Amino acid sequence: MITTRALTNHAEFNAAVRLQQEIWGFDEIELLPVRLFVVATKIGGQAFGAYDGERMVGFCLAIPGLKPGGNYYLHSHMLGVRREFRNAGVGRLLKLRQREEAMSRHIGLIEWTFDPLEIKNAYFNMERLGAIVRRYVVNQYGTTSSHLHGGLPTDRCTAEWWLESSRVRAVLDGNKPDREPIEARITVPSNIAKLREVEPAKAREIQLRISEEFREAFDRNLAVTGFERADDEGTYLLGPWQYS
Repeated sequence: MITTRALTNHAEFNAAVRLQQEIWGFDEIELLPVRLFVVATKIGGQAFGAYDGERMVGFCLAIPGLKPGGNYYLHSHMLGVRREFRNAGVGRLLKLRQREEAMSRHIGLIEWTFDPLEIKNAYFNMERLGAIVRRYVVNQYGTTSSHLHGGLPTDRCTAEWWLESSRVRAVLDGNKPDREPIEARITVPSNIAKLREVEPAKAREIQLRISEEFREAFDRNLAVTGFERADDEGTYLLGPWQYS
């Protein structure tokens, strides 16, 4: 049985750093260091671990943020799960733990970034958690040493998780949320990981195409409100969105 708990000491933070390196394969200079875990947990952030017995199999780290106008939120900067546990619901357990703790402090929003080419993550964010997307950032972190990024620019979508919205409550209860008519669709091929490896120029072409499509849609005040998966592609569904 997988359990989750807050990370509170240097040994636990060190385990999260080691797991981070195992999952992403970053060079040492790109790792989030122990001191960031220490600071985050002292200034209103979050650090949680997922455990199979006493073995850490996943972790997440969030830092506090401040919106214009003085509204606080949490930025969930990193969540990682060991390869052999990635289809065991560990990521969802960690996100639900984040939500529970944030709501106990009357925080209504958690954000994080994700690679829009990763359709499994997109499905998880929209269809399993109820997040929406209204922002696309080009090359947010620069080119990294991680094999998972394939040498491409680190373009990112920003997921907004409105913790007490009717959409999130419906999704977490296993129901379909109410949704306005779909006004745009953006597709990503399901073999993008292979293309990154063997045809990086083709992967870059796809990245540039969806970048333009996202930005055009967001300029029209549309939001990603759903995601569909098929054998050969994933499709972002975009339409009007308003908090309720």
